[in-house]
Amino acid sequence: MTNSTKVSAIDVTLADGKVAAQVFGPGRRVVVLFHSLLADRTSFLRITAALAEHMTVVLPELPGFGGSTAVEGGLAAVADRMADAVDDAAKRFGDGSAAVVLGNGYGGFVALQMVLDHPDVARRLVLADAGAAFSEPGREAFRAMARGASARGLEAVADTAMRRLFAADFHADHPELVAERRERFLAMSLDVFLQACADLAALDLRSDLITLDLPVLVLVGEQDEATPAAMSHELTAGVAGARLEVMAGLAHVPQLQAPEQFMAMALPFLLG
Repeated sequence: MTNSTKVSAIDVTLADGKVAAQVFGPGRRVVVLFHSLLADRTSFLRITAALAEHMTVVLPELPGFGGSTAVEGGLAAVADRMADAVDDAAKRFGDGSAAVVLGNGYGGFVALQMVLDHPDVARRLVLADAGAAFSEPGREAFRAMARGASARGLEAVADTAMRRLFAADFHADHPELVAERRERFLAMSLDVFLQACADLAALDLRSDLITLDLPVLVLVGEQDEATPAAMSHELTAGVAGARLEVMAGLAHVPQLQAPEQFMAMALPFLLG
């Protein structure tokens, strides 16, 4: 996999200066990548170069992350802000047609809410390790992390967050990568984390899935404990024509864990 740092990038702001992003590649078609709550936009850098051979790649920071302005109003407001950013990116860096959007984890939930509320903003959608609703144990996991972080800061839940990103054997084999991810997690805004936990604990988009009218690819790591594979099966069943691919041996951020395997599954769909 070519290292994306060898691909020239430009720093831009989208949505009237509210969303910070990097743009890679000269392609006329645009793909916009939404990152997870537990892993910032750098989690896509291991696939950026390969994508940029075919498309213009836009890596935004979701509202409240990095240089992007936070937004009030929960997940729907985040999705509205990102709809503006995606539309802006497609018009400025592509041929004017709607972008392709890929969301991982929290970014997948934002992307799903976005296309439900703004049906014309994307022409294809990849949802990697996401879903339409959590089980009650899944909801309680977010509530528990929020309680711990609210009382003692992000450091108190950092180990839990890392266990949700990667399976135990990956931790043992890649301690430096896990340490880097932990550092990036600790750099995020506590308020943004707490709001996202509350939003995800309350989310239920299942009844709205029938309204989706665009090609959807659902990807999930079989070892994902944060958004278990059952959520992706339920999501796929609720969206007419959606296709599901389960990625053997991978967890919550498959593009970071095994970029070649991830790209083999995602790229043909993204180029469709």
